[in-house]
Amino acid sequence: MRHYERLLAWQLCHQLALDIYRATDRFPKHELYGLTSQARRAAVSAAANIVEGSAKHGRRDFRRYLDIALGSLSELSYLLLISRDIGLLQLESWTALDQLQGRARFMTWKLYNAVGKQAS
Repeated sequence: MRHYERLLAWQLCHQLALDIYRATDRFPKHELYGLTSQARRAAVSAAANIVEGSAKHGRRDFRRYLDIALGSLSELSYLLLISRDIGLLQLESWTALDQLQGRARFMTWKLYNAVGKQAS
């Protein structure tokens, strides 16, 4: 097991990325370079930044990458909202994705704070 795979924040972000790929697969083709691409990039960015940050040697660098992951999760939150509001996501799908995104953001935030305390 790679060391980042033990991080609950990464596990949740990874699951979120998988679920976003599945959900956006049903988006219309005209959204391929719009909401589909942007939502996928934001979801993958969150997980990838945790991976990349965890490979850095200093806690300050790791924290910076976690901050970027948090930004990506916030962006994704809005992309999910607009996808729901324009009818690309049904309420049930949106609710499940939004809840998973919220858990991923919460655990990433906890990891961000924990790394910050260790750096002090």
